[in-house]
Amino acid sequence: MMNAVVKLVSGHLGPVEIGFFRQIFSMIPVISLVMRQGGPSILRTRRPFGHLFRGLIGNSAMIIFFLSVAKLPLADANALSFASPLFVTALSMPLLGEAVGRHRWTAVAIGFAGVLVMTNPSGNWFSGGSGVGAGMGVLAAFMSALMTITIRQLSKTEAPVTIVFYFATIGSIVFGSLLGLFWVRPTIWEWVGLGAVGLIGGLSQLVMTYAYRHAPASTLAPFGYVSILWSTLFGFLIWDQLPGPRVMVGSAIVILSGLYIIYREMRVQPRVVARPLSEAL
Repeated sequence: MMNAVVKLVSGHLGPVEIGFFRQIFSMIPVISLVMRQGGPSILRTRRPFGHLFRGLIGNSAMIIFFLSVAKLPLADANALSFASPLFVTALSMPLLGEAVGRHRWTAVAIGFAGVLVMTNPSGNWFSGGSGVGAGMGVLAAFMSALMTITIRQLSKTEAPVTIVFYFATIGSIVFGSLLGLFWVRPTIWEWVGLGAVGLIGGLSQLVMTYAYRHAPASTLAPFGYVSILWSTLFGFLIWDQLPGPRVMVGSAIVILSGLYIIYREMRVQPRVVARPLSEAL
C-alpha cells in the first residue's frame, strides 16, 4: 500500500521530500506507542551507534527503493526487492557468524540467477530509465538486508518502538537537512498521500520490528513474498500494468529459492516460540 501511494505522488515530488514526510508522519503511531509503554524512558538506549547505522542504512535503502518504484512498474520494483532475503542469508555468515550449508548457498545462487532473469542485463531492458530502476531495486534489496541484520542485533537489547523511533528521527534529520534543495509544493491530494505514506510506513515498521524480535530474520523475510500479489493488483487497477514474462519467471525462481532457504532453516535451527503481537503491544 505504501509503495503504491509513493508511486502515485512520485510523478511530482522527489524521493527526499517523500522520505522526509514519510518519517514525520510515521512519528504519530510511534509516539503514541511510546506514551503507552512508559513515555520517554523507553527511548533510553545502550546502542546509539547501532541505531545510527540502522538509521542511515535503512533510510538510504528506502530512498533508493522509492527511486526504483518511480521508474518501474510497481510489481517489477517489488519483485526485485525479493532479493533481500537472499542477501540476508549470504550475509548472515560473515556478519552474524551463522553457519550456512551448501544447500542454502545453492539456493542463494539459484535465487540470484532469478534476479538476473528479472533485470535482463544482456538485453535492452537494463538500459535507460528501466535500467536505473532495476539497479536501484537490487541495491535497495542489498541495503535492506543489512538493515534486517542490524534490526535483529538491536532487538536483543532494544525495545521495538525504540528502534523505530530512532529510525524515523534519523531519517527526519537527514532528509530535513536536504529538503530545501528538493522542495516542491505538494497539492492537497499529495499532502493526503504523504500522510498516508507516513502512517502506513510507521505502522508497518512497528509490526516488522516486533516480528524480527521474536523470530530469525532469515525465517521471516520470505513472508514478504505475499506482497507480489498486492503490488500486481494495485499496478493493474491503478496503472493498468502487469509484470512481464521475465519478471514473472525471475520472481518465481527467487521465491522458490527463498522458500527452500526457509525449509533448510527450519531443519537446522531450533524452533522459536514467539509471543503474539497483541501481547507484545
